[in-house]
Amino acid sequence: MRSTSPRQYMPSLMPGAALARLGSGLPQERMARIAARRAFVDMKQRFIEAVAGVRGSRGDWLRYQVRHANDPVDLWLLRGAVFDVLPLREPESRRMRIELHRALDTVFPDSGDIDEMLPL
Repeated sequence: MRSTSPRQYMPSLMPGAALARLGSGLPQERMARIAARRAFVDMKQRFIEAVAGVRGSRGDWLRYQVRHANDPVDLWLLRGAVFDVLPLREPESRRMRIELHRALDTVFPDSGDIDEMLPL
């Protein structure tokens, strides 16, 4: 009769072996996660800059929401409120809108083109 090791000691069932089979440790996957995180941080910084000058309780609320965003989707859901507080006619505001659209397009590439017409 052949004796076998208990399951908890079998190398194929060790957590590291299971993760290796799933491919979670591959360098290209780690690099993709790092790139996604950098894109999110860049987008969050642009949102923070966009709402920094908004006054009143609306500005306070937007700054709080943006600061506490932990996921790109959180910022995606706030985009309408942020664009609403950025005036269309001011050059700095127009620049900020374009930067926000670019950042959103980087993180959400299939989100579509700029839907609104920006005055020249």
